Amino acid sequence: MRSHIALVVASACLVMLAACGQKESAAPSSPTASPTAPSAPVAAVTPAPTPAAENILGKSTFGKVCAMCHAAGVAGAPKPGDKADWGPRIAQGKEVLYKHALEGFTGAKGMMPARGGGSTLSDDEVKAAVDHMVSLSQ
Repeated sequence: MRSHIALVVASACLVMLAACGQKESAAPSSPTASPTAPSAPVAAVTPAPTPAAENILGKSTFGKVCAMCHAAGVAGAPKPGDKADWGPRIAQGKEVLYKHALEGFTGAKGMMPARGGGSTLSDDEVKAAVDHMVSLSQ
């Protein structure tokens, strides 16, 4: 009997956990809606993400990994917001910046380890962090 109760409780917990990740659907229109309400369904409109919202990943990655060197200019790392230091780098184009950040780079001013030393960072995280620093430095 105890095993049946434990099974029921475990199943209920699984169902509740599964429901946590689901979004609620909109409630159906009530039949007593006002006569001026449209009768055809209205498509949901998703606003375009703002640049700030788009790069939350970049800001987060910068804070966790990149800031260790870039915030203080360690090993020649350009500080975000330093337009004089970032200007020539930005002029090379984002693809070059991405390549140096992903693969590493040694230049006249210092060196950049591959993925900023964060070997587990995805390409998207690295690129988002580059975009974040560039946006602060233009």
